Amino acid sequence: MRNFNFQNPTRILFGRGQIENIADEIPADARILLVAGSGSIRKNGVLEQVTKALAGRTVHEFWGVSPNPDIAALLPALSIVRDQSIDFVLAVGGGSVIDGAKLIAAAARTEVDPWSILAKGARVTGALPLGVVLTLPATGSESNGAAAISNKETGQKLVFVSPLCFPRFAVLDPETTFSLPPRQVSNGIADAFVHVLEQYLTYPAGGALSDRLAEALLLTLKEQGPLALSDPQNYEVRANLMWAASLSLNGLIGQGVPQDWTTHHIGHELTAQYGLDHARSLAVVLPAVLEARRQQKAEKLLQFGARVFGIRDSDQAEAIDTTIAQTAAFFESLGIPTRLSAYGIGEEAIPLIVAKLKASRRLRMGERLDITPDAAGTMLSLAL
Repeated sequence: MRNFNFQNPTRILFGRGQIENIADEIPADARILLVAGSGSIRKNGVLEQVTKALAGRTVHEFWGVSPNPDIAALLPALSIVRDQSIDFVLAVGGGSVIDGAKLIAAAARTEVDPWSILAKGARVTGALPLGVVLTLPATGSESNGAAAISNKETGQKLVFVSPLCFPRFAVLDPETTFSLPPRQVSNGIADAFVHVLEQYLTYPAGGALSDRLAEALLLTLKEQGPLALSDPQNYEVRANLMWAASLSLNGLIGQGVPQDWTTHHIGHELTAQYGLDHARSLAVVLPAVLEARRQQKAEKLLQFGARVFGIRDSDQAEAIDTTIAQTAAFFESLGIPTRLSAYGIGEEAIPLIVAKLKASRRLRMGERLDITPDAAGTMLSLAL
């Protein structure tokens, strides 16, 4: 098991009615920029709760952060930050809103071209403090320092990570998720499920506890996810789903063990080029990656199949076949197709994605750093 140093400074305010406590988490004299998406928080009452909690505070608003937030659409927020002397950012929404807020917070205090933080790995040297009111459990962005940002002009979707971008606090009130459309709920379940698998389905590394924690999350998502779709007003189900999604990418289960992230690298390119929902790109790519890497991942695939799906076939090849099939079937059961053809994407995508991976310098991927862009193209051919 590898050495690790787990740190997560995000304070979690979990449960019904916790939005009313955000005033205690933000300095009384702070000038706040509220960052939001398309306006659903106006309809579901979340904005009203936030406004009430921050009554008497100086709050400016920045709306319109879209799924897979585009860098060009985020930059106008920096003018508000400068002109209004903003010193605290509050993201109210799902992962895209939170990621956009992280970019705004970092760009406001880092004197470089904001896109260079992603495209050139420019170091984040400062960031405005950030808080979160989560409305869509999926990405885990509410309790980590990572953000994925798109650039429509260049056709890229890239990630930056900085300890300065950890939210100071995150409100996780399951009731804020009751009004989510089924597609967003399904996407959130799949997104969290793949987050866990990218940190778990590698090779044995002595992380017995990390494995069991990951399996607990997978089982919870597998069991509670469908219930969230069939019984959307069930508080306990939504609470379990929200907590599982947050724990899936807060850094805990990935400590001391190898990680993969090939599925995410390929999936990000599919999203950037074809506009696929992030979670749906992952559901397409993951089964193909597992099939292509079945030998390298054999031990963990067998463990995953046995412990999560109850597969105990004495023939190991058949057990792996069934495990991969059951993984795809789980996504399909959520209403998420797992083939490129279901999205109108054919063979022409493969050379394009390979070229984009090379352009993004994703030259050595996987837990063993032995997956090239050309190998990724071969994997993608299995998802046609």
